[in-house]
Amino acid sequence: MADSNDPLRHPVTAHDVAKMAGVSQSAVSRTFTKGASVSPKTRQKVEAAAATLGYRPNQWARSLIKRRSNLIGVVAPSMENPFYSAVLEALSAAFEDLGYRVLLFSTANHEDSDPVLEEVLGYRVEALVLVSASLSSRFAQECRQTGLPVVLLNRRNDSSSISSVTSDNAQGSLEIAQFLVAGGHRHLAFIAGKDSSSTSRDRERSFVDALQSLGHPAPQREEGHYTFDGAMDATRRLLSSATPPDAIFCANDIMALGAINVAREEFGLRPGHDISIVGFDDIALASWPVFALTTYVQPVAAMVSRAVGIICAQLENPDTPAIQEVVRGQLIVRNSSKIPESGVRQGPDCLVWQAQAPSSTP
Repeated sequence: MADSNDPLRHPVTAHDVAKMAGVSQSAVSRTFTKGASVSPKTRQKVEAAAATLGYRPNQWARSLIKRRSNLIGVVAPSMENPFYSAVLEALSAAFEDLGYRVLLFSTANHEDSDPVLEEVLGYRVEALVLVSASLSSRFAQECRQTGLPVVLLNRRNDSSSISSVTSDNAQGSLEIAQFLVAGGHRHLAFIAGKDSSSTSRDRERSFVDALQSLGHPAPQREEGHYTFDGAMDATRRLLSSATPPDAIFCANDIMALGAINVAREEFGLRPGHDISIVGFDDIALASWPVFALTTYVQPVAAMVSRAVGIICAQLENPDTPAIQEVVRGQLIVRNSSKIPESGVRQGPDCLVWQAQAPSSTP
């Protein structure tokens, strides 16, 4: 066996395996190519030699030969938010089932995704999924010119030439407004994510419009930057104001958990009794009894399935038109909010808010 501790040992190649096994180099290649024709005797000799030498096929070299990498680039923000780790896990599993591997790029340290995309385009990825990341018009044009399939997930673009998959932000925020008004709340607040985020803008716009259609003024507003600490600061400002809110809608669950923490621990308020706090995502932590967060579900499995389907369609036919897909969720009712006298029903394993048609009176 080759000495694996020798720092000067050259990498084991297919030529080395072929020489030890007494076969051609092409036989080695066929042995490690799924579905290729090779006799059982040859396969046995090659595998034995490979095991002895510690040989592993060079997938990158293979991709250059085949002009295919089987890599899907995924650009995602910080995994601090469990929603993104759930999305990434689902994407990886879905693409793996199709024979692809995910190559992850993080925008955690970049407000603008363009520097990351500069790096992404230097790799031989076959398609690109941007999770909660924007795509500038320059990069959108470059991707179109090179025929690189792109899907925005949990974010949309003003360009109709870029495919996107989002949850129903407008419907979800409408239902949250109806729910809070039905619960008797009169002083409402909204903690936004980032002004640059289409997701946060869509949720805020729908929430404000729904409240006004129900005869309520626009809510108090603070920005929490989609972070736990940012939401804690925002909640302190809201609850210290001259007219503190009796209900807070946060643009994601992580911020809602921060709001619960401040309301309970610093202001002595009981979520679900003295104040209602609602989020958006339904991350795993939301169902923990210590939080019991009322939240609008982003159906990760359905969103990922649709995004993967769009990528596959574009890989098969580059002329496939762009699709802007909106996936419906539902409002899960837990103990962080007051429960209205009507409109809440028992679902298969939890309470849900039954969407109501907006009325013209509070």
